[in-house]
Amino acid sequence: MNLMVSLAAVRGLKSRFLQGLEKPELESILTPASHRRLLAGSVVQNQGEPANHLFLVASGRARYFYITEEGRKILFLWLRPGDIFGGGALITQPLSYLVNVETVKDSRMLVWDRTTIRSLAARYPKLRENALSIAWDYFTYYVATHTALVSNTARERLARILVNFANGIGQEVPGGIQLEVTNEDLANEANITVFTASRLLSEWQRNGAILKSRGKILLLSPERLSLRAA
Repeated sequence: MNLMVSLAAVRGLKSRFLQGLEKPELESILTPASHRRLLAGSVVQNQGEPANHLFLVASGRARYFYITEEGRKILFLWLRPGDIFGGGALITQPLSYLVNVETVKDSRMLVWDRTTIRSLAARYPKLRENALSIAWDYFTYYVATHTALVSNTARERLARILVNFANGIGQEVPGGIQLEVTNEDLANEANITVFTASRLLSEWQRNGAILKSRGKILLLSPERLSLRAA
């Protein structure tokens, strides 16, 4: 992959991993990256396999998920353009991926092998600093999620998930913010049953907080998520 293609892939892209780097430094970092085009539904990273690559989402969307011993699929964070995954490749001790990553839309990825990205991080310490900052945010997300699970009701958890999704993967459209998520996605994120998620979403549609359609939710009035149907 040549440099011009690499730069085009990240032109206008806000990536915290590349934050604070000058153009010559970016050129040195992007030049050795390979480029992958992936169809929606492609599994890019598999839990348990060696963490030998670091990925940056150039376009599209992806998400973390985990398969339990019983075969249950548990969804985690969603990944937007500019986000990275496979950060274990930066660690000195060889690690295995903790979770899987799948594309939700057709996507493009920039990819560095473990040897290359570790060499670049040693040369440009800002990369490692940025990666640590991202890891801190993941831990913050875990603390907030665990706290909500222990202390919040199903309604409060689902409302929080909708607002978080709106801020993260939502798209502004006339009338509100559109989310491309299913009831199953939301139930999994909020750790509630699909029945409970469907009941709450129907209630919120009746009081004007959201508008549901197949595979999509239009968030009309976030402040009404706390209101119960009359």
